[in-house]
Amino acid sequence: MAEMYYDNGPGRRNEKRRRGWTMRLADGAATLSSIAVAVALVVTYFVPHTDPSRVWFFPVLGLVAPAIYVAAVMLALYWVIRWRPVRAVAMSLVVCAGLPYVSLFWRPELRRDYGEAVRERGTIRVLTYNVRCFYGEDQENSADTIARFIAAQEPDIVCLQEFNARLADLSGEFGELRQRYENARFDPVPSGDTLAEAPMLVLSKYRILRSGSVVGPGTSVWADLRVGEDTVRVFCNHLHSTSINSEDNDYITNRRFLSDTAREVKFRSMADRLRENSVLRAAQADSIVQAIAASPRRRIVCGDFNDTPMSYVYRTMARGLNDAFSECGSGYSHTFRGFFDVLRIDYVLSSDDFETRSYEVPKIDCSDHYPVVVLLKKSTSNN
Repeated sequence: MAEMYYDNGPGRRNEKRRRGWTMRLADGAATLSSIAVAVALVVTYFVPHTDPSRVWFFPVLGLVAPAIYVAAVMLALYWVIRWRPVRAVAMSLVVCAGLPYVSLFWRPELRRDYGEAVRERGTIRVLTYNVRCFYGEDQENSADTIARFIAAQEPDIVCLQEFNARLADLSGEFGELRQRYENARFDPVPSGDTLAEAPMLVLSKYRILRSGSVVGPGTSVWADLRVGEDTVRVFCNHLHSTSINSEDNDYITNRRFLSDTAREVKFRSMADRLRENSVLRAAQADSIVQAIAASPRRRIVCGDFNDTPMSYVYRTMARGLNDAFSECGSGYSHTFRGFFDVLRIDYVLSSDDFETRSYEVPKIDCSDHYPVVVLLKKSTSNN
């Protein structure tokens, strides 16, 4: 019978010892990471409930909320695999506390996509788009391209932010498009902010009964539309910019900060601008939401909020309304072209008298934003 040998010599014992030390070091690093991530995630849960003027770093924390949450999930899985029950349960509890926020960023695709949703009778197709003054890639005039895109989408209601009336007037295709809709254009009083000087435009296949401004014609405007036997009030919004420009975006996304000795000054400048402009948007949202809540009509609230779903501004604007993405979106949605394509800052919200039937973000490269196209239907339970 052959003899069996078991290698329990010094080499085998040294290898086990090295592996043991490696896992101890890995567990130590994961423990420190878990504490830091858990604290950051718990603090992040308070961001939407806190005015940004009270805590200076909350606006920055809200931007990176999805990344913090994913890190927490990965660490929870690590402790499960390592079979460390106490740490696994602790991280899992922190992760589960954030589940109500997950649908604001990501919704699982539970069914196969068979193409564009079939448009039902009685539905309202809403399109909102920040067109960046019709300056496309390389600053060329994109008015014709955007006009063709809108015509192909066949929306019933169009809300455009940063609308450039001069370039629109030079576009024959945009002129033809406007002839098929009723128009409500809102020209703000000129100011030092070039974006604030950009008008907003509401196009409607329904009769426009009246219109007005909530917070300046370049910030939040409304139009009452006659839809069948009902009046629907549409709010078109363009809240204050983050002031994070294309140079800042290039600095971060192309990792230029890795070789920049002045990166601390650059990051501090960006953080200061984020905080200051978050405070301005919060004040705008506080005023706008009063007008939205005071409207007795069916409400559709859309536009460029310049803030993520994990923000005080979004929570304020969405109060009492339904987010089209959370109702009918799928996967991870982003509407801003830049910053690693992770930011959803353009929205379509609606009151409970509407049901959301579809949500789309068509990929058209004519602006630094993508349009949002939503199909709504009057809720039968509220008729």
